[in-house]
Amino acid sequence: MQKINRNVVLALLSLTSLVFLLFQLCYYKFYLSQKNGAAFSKIRGSQSGQDSTRWHVVRKFLGLISSHNIPVYLIDPLILGLVGKDIEQIRSSPDGPSPECKYFCAPRDFTTFALLDKTWKHEVGLFRTAEKMGFQWLKIINKDPRLDGMDDLSGVEIPLHYIFKLASHAIHLVVFYERSGNFLWHGPLRLKQHMDRKFVPFRKLHFGRYPGAYEKPELLLVSIDDLKVQIPKNPSSFVEEMSHARFLECRYREARAFFQLYPDDASLDAVEFRKKAKSLLHLAALTLNNLGVKFWLSSGTCLGWYRQCNVIPHSKDVDLGIFIRDYKADIIPAFQKAGLPLKHKFGKVEDSLELSFQGEDDVKLDIFFFYEEDDHIWNGGTQAKSGKKFKYLFPKFTLCWTEFVELKVHVPCETLQYVEANYGPEWKVPVKTWDWKSSPSNVQDNGIWPVDEWDDVIQIY
Repeated sequence: MQKINRNVVLALLSLTSLVFLLFQLCYYKFYLSQKNGAAFSKIRGSQSGQDSTRWHVVRKFLGLISSHNIPVYLIDPLILGLVGKDIEQIRSSPDGPSPECKYFCAPRDFTTFALLDKTWKHEVGLFRTAEKMGFQWLKIINKDPRLDGMDDLSGVEIPLHYIFKLASHAIHLVVFYERSGNFLWHGPLRLKQHMDRKFVPFRKLHFGRYPGAYEKPELLLVSIDDLKVQIPKNPSSFVEEMSHARFLECRYREARAFFQLYPDDASLDAVEFRKKAKSLLHLAALTLNNLGVKFWLSSGTCLGWYRQCNVIPHSKDVDLGIFIRDYKADIIPAFQKAGLPLKHKFGKVEDSLELSFQGEDDVKLDIFFFYEEDDHIWNGGTQAKSGKKFKYLFPKFTLCWTEFVELKVHVPCETLQYVEANYGPEWKVPVKTWDWKSSPSNVQDNGIWPVDEWDDVIQIY
């Protein structure tokens, strides 16, 4: 009997010890670890490990920039894509705790924010504070293209990107600058030779491969995963804008070399024409942008931008291209309302459409519509007297932004191929005598309009 009692007592003591141990583990996990600042977030429903680490790093970064009064906003396409689907719910949600970490805990190696250059200048103190908080940081600088011009190829460097790394997650801070065309620009991420190329997975950074051009966003302060952060008011639109934001600089160095061989025309007539052409291009851009019609610099206007960073003074017109899929019937009345009467209309929407509007004095605006085939793109031309049709073939191209005569405007990204198709391998040599029916390298005969269609396809005003 005495032996049985001893076994019962031992069993009870073991069970009591186990219960006490479990209580201690639970107490530490759910109370002490959070109270003493655990490495993971306290947000409800968040996962442990790497997911919570991301949220924790973002929270510390927001605290860092807040302590230095730096107004940043979120431009991470992955997070904005998720936020865009829930934007109405996020706007209307109270600021109370979130039930789960849905956005900042999404799997990724970095989170991307934007900074407007003019809103902040004091970086030394920021870096010191960042280091005290455990961040490693990297600053990427490069030449300021806004200072480049025909008279000065400046070597001044400006900060373009900052990267802050903590644990296994990084914050990519992209610096945006205002350009004279009233838009925001960010530069590419190019590492200097001495920089650690393994600091973060640079190839994955969304805003590093190419320069980009963006409209100035309207910002909205929201609470996401219990963190206060500014985002573009329309996140989905920003993500869409990002997909075609690539920017090309004017080639000032090549333009200077061109003018050394062929001195620029500085006559009064040339100055006046360029002034009128600039005004006409700005008016055309405003009109088409209001209609939501995408266009680009084409023909001689594109050549002028690419070859000499200016309007060609002997061209006597402004040339734009539009994909026929973007054609709208409102184009003609919109230009007429803007004070540009229709000069001629050749072709039809289904084939070889071309519009010409009369600008100030003898300066005209030509709009060519482009048609896509399987392996090429083409626009048409019509000879009014004979009804002959012509076709101009181009290799397929995409569109990039550039800045031209203080205007944010599209050009073909594959500009060299585009220019060579139109003007041949000797495009660098100025040609003042130009026959649109025979001079272009890519022109082909395309038949003749039936006489019974002339009233519709050949309209001159």
